[in-house]
Amino acid sequence: MHQLINHAEASVRGHVTTNRIENFWALLKRTIKGSYVSVEPFHLRRYLDEQVFRFNARGGRDADRFVGGASALVDKRLTYQQLIGEGDRADLAAC
Repeated sequence: MHQLINHAEASVRGHVTTNRIENFWALLKRTIKGSYVSVEPFHLRRYLDEQVFRFNARGGRDADRFVGGASALVDKRLTYQQLIGEGDRADLAAC
């Protein structure tokens, strides 16, 4: 169940807090500035998917993250034409 917080008034109300989302955005911005340097809007969804995976798996071991990431690649194919945006956009949505 989701609850709302008016961030202008407070960032914590009981057990409801905005700390996790603020932490996620801080990590995302730091990764874009430090690792990715430049993010094309066409690929933004992929960068976000990677960061969501990293954030959700941050408590596990490296081996667990590797197995989880590798298992998500089964039966997936991304062609070069799709990667650079020359492929059919409908095919890319299936990736």
